[in-house]
Order: sequence, then structure tokens, then C-alpha cells
Amino acid sequence: MHTGLSEQEMIRRNSLQELINLGVNPYPAESFPVNVTSAEIKKNYPADPTLYQDISIAGRIMTRRIMGAASFAEIQDETGRIQLYVKRDEICTGEDKTLYNTVFKKLLDIGDIIGVTGYVFVTQMGEISIHVKGLKLLSKSLRPLPIVKEKDDQVFDAFTDPEQRYRQRYVDLIVNPEIREVFIKRTALINSMRTFLNSKTYLEVETPILQPLYGGAAARPFTTHHNTLDMTLYLRIANELYLKRLIVGGFPGVYEFSKDFRNEGMDRFHNPEFTQMELYVAYKDYEWMMDLVEEMVERIAVDLHGTTQVQVGANLIDFKRPWKRFTMFEAIQHYTGTDISQMNEEQLVSTAESLHVPIDKTMAKGKLIDQIFGEKCEPHLIQPTFITDYPVEMSPLAKKHRSKPGLVERFEAICNGKELCNAFSELNDPLDQRERFEAQLELGKRGDEESMVLDEDFLRSLEFGMPPTAGLGIGIDRLTMIMTNATSIQDVLFFPQMRPEK
Repeated sequence: MHTGLSEQEMIRRNSLQELINLGVNPYPAESFPVNVTSAEIKKNYPADPTLYQDISIAGRIMTRRIMGAASFAEIQDETGRIQLYVKRDEICTGEDKTLYNTVFKKLLDIGDIIGVTGYVFVTQMGEISIHVKGLKLLSKSLRPLPIVKEKDDQVFDAFTDPEQRYRQRYVDLIVNPEIREVFIKRTALINSMRTFLNSKTYLEVETPILQPLYGGAAARPFTTHHNTLDMTLYLRIANELYLKRLIVGGFPGVYEFSKDFRNEGMDRFHNPEFTQMELYVAYKDYEWMMDLVEEMVERIAVDLHGTTQVQVGANLIDFKRPWKRFTMFEAIQHYTGTDISQMNEEQLVSTAESLHVPIDKTMAKGKLIDQIFGEKCEPHLIQPTFITDYPVEMSPLAKKHRSKPGLVERFEAICNGKELCNAFSELNDPLDQRERFEAQLELGKRGDEESMVLDEDFLRSLEFGMPPTAGLGIGIDRLTMIMTNATSIQDVLFFPQMRPEK
């Protein structure tokens, strides 16, 4: 006895049992050969009607028009939909008409997956269709799909509720097949980036996700426990410190596509689990890395769109090189009219308050500057722009600027008002790095939950000597949002994090 089921779900379970009683396996184990897709048929058949006279295709039933001895249905495969013409005496050549009269007409439902054989023809209404010669049930659907109705080019009852779509992405992919393009482009983006980096002969590597110390970024970690070792471990917030150990070990250039985890707020630009690509190249600096980022992202745009121009909301963003460049202090002065470059912490607090920038007492000099920039500058940076030369307090892993005291050699690329990437001339002075870590510990004592911890093993690796190195972290989710014109990070993740379902 099934409790809590809807009427439709009960009907489908009854149909399932009737199919079994008739000797029809609703979930057969053997493979079904597929030799064509709906898109191939629609593309090639009009030019040569002699094609596709012996086809085998599979898909999900999306519409049915049941009539007498002949009916129409529409199936959807991974490339689109195509109409089926199902005639009783064609699929039931003998005296037994059960396959058509009972199975097809009464026991199959929208959502069921079937395989058919036959040939392609054009109906009197001019629609390319498949004349079915054989039909086989491949998977019985026990839940009804949300039916999207269309009339006069208007869509009714669309499956559009974001929470439902994100929780039931499998349904979203079925009834809103256009969203597949977002994820196809995401994979194409990663492939383009990987091809670009491999062409430079950099080595793709893997580093630990479970770490005894979290580091490489300013963020709160997720904590777990290893029973055998009886020790606390952390899901990585970044893979920077491990990749730099590999540079110490002698690799000239390494990169990793990494899943990182940060125990922070969630909104349309943040998910606690996200993807980054981090790259480290020996004997290079941040100026060189800016040129590489321009070249790589321009290449990705062309690979995905055939042009450097990408429509993002109301903005046409052009990734063609070169991109605009501002120092952080230049950007703040440009957008606020205030020069903060010589201000101390007390003056920065006063300036933030006068600019109506929200701050709190845990914020030291670096965080105050970052907050002013984020509130007053970032939203105006629509076209890709490099922001360079950050205060040393904001960048505990970056090398001090070669000619500007108090600053570091760091840049971020901002596009459409949001950070795309972060990069440094990497700090390779172990004594300076220890002092920076110790300053971070003091920030933690002030209540900064995102301050970094001191990693003795990483410091030990630097003491063996790390060559001058340029490092980069680029957010794959954010870049995908821009390249696919998505308004929320949840739209570019198959399964975004959600609150527990009620």
C-alpha cells in the first residue's frame, strides 16, 4: 500500500503492475542501439529525403495524441524533439494488438522513455516525423512531469520556480532543455582554459581537499574529523599553499581546477562549494600574469561565442585586449573624489562613515579599504578592468611592491561589477611571510573570523627557497555566469546548496 501518493502517481503504479502482468519489462537491462539523434534528422533529412530509412532512436515521451488505429507522439532526446507516427498494424504485425491497443494507448505516459525503430518521412502537415516500425519501453516514469503548454507562441504552466528548479535539476533539464546550453558552455569554457594552459606546457595537478590547516585565502572553513588519526581536518578554502610547495619542489608551472569550500553567506554570487582554477608560474610577476589573463579570457570568449563581445544583461561586454587598468587608490579617488592613500585607520573609519559605507569594529586598515572599494567602485566596473597595487594589509601572501611602499604587487580583474580573479607576484621571503601570518593572528584576536592561520610547514618550504612566482586564482562559476548571461551562481551549478527541504 503506497501512502502519500497523488492520484496520478497511483495511476502510474497501477500501469506499472499491468505492464508486468502483460510480460512487459518496464526496466529492461539490455542496451538499446541508437544510431541517430533528432537534431541530425532535422538538419540533414530536408536536403536528402533518401536518408534515415532504417533508424533506431530513443527518448522521453513529451506529448501524445491518441487516436484510433494510428496516433502521434513526440519524444525528446539529448538534442531536441521529434514527432512519431505510430500505426497499430505496423508495430503489431500479427493478430495480437496488445502492444498498441493496451501498452501504447493506455499504459504509457508522458515522461516514459521509449526506443523506436522505423524510417523518416514528412507528414501532410509538412512535419518531419518518424514512421514507427518497432517500439520498446525502456523506462517507466512513476511521477508526472510538470507539463509546459504552448499556444500562439505563449508558454503556460512553465517550470520556472527557482527553488523547484534547483532542487529538482533533473526535472528542470527535461522540461527546460534550453538550460542545458549553460552547462554545455561551462564545460566548453573549462576545456578552452585547460587547452590554453596545456599549450603553455603548464602541468595540471591535484592537491589535498582535506587539510590539517586551512590557508591561501581569507575565509571561514568547514571543519570535519578524521577518526583514525583522531584529528581535526578542514575542507580547503584554497589550494594556493600546496601549489606553491610544488613550485618550491621545482615544477616551472602548475595549475589545478579545484573544488573549494568556504563557510560563509549564500547569495546569487556565492555558493559554499565553488570551483576555482589556480595557476602558479615560476620566474614571472603580476604584470606578466595580467597579460596572460587577458589573452586567456579573450580566447575563451572567442571559443564560446565566436567573438570577444558577450551580452550580459543590459551590458555588452568586450573582452578584447588590452583591458583598462586602475590602481586601487586611483579607482577609489575616481569614484569617490577622495584620496585615501595616506590615511591611517582612524581616518579610514571616518571616511567610510562619511561615504555611508557599512563597517564594523573588527575591520582593520586593509578591510576598511576593501569595504570602501567594494561599495563605491566595484559596481561601476562593467567592462573588464584590472585593479592593481593593493595595500599590504589586505594581501598577506603577496610580495611587497618593488617601488610603492605600503603596497603589494597584486591585481584583481573586475567585470560586470564583480571580481573574476585574484593574482599576485607571490611572496617568497619566508621571514616577511612569517610576519604577515603573525599579523593575521592578531586580526583573529580582534574578532576577524576570516583571518589566516600560521602554516609552519608552508613557511619551512619557503625557507628552502621558492623562485620568483606569479600566481592566479580565477573563479570558474563567476566566469561562467558572465559567459552565459546568468544572473545567479545557482544557474551555473547543477546542484547548488539549498536549505533543507520542508
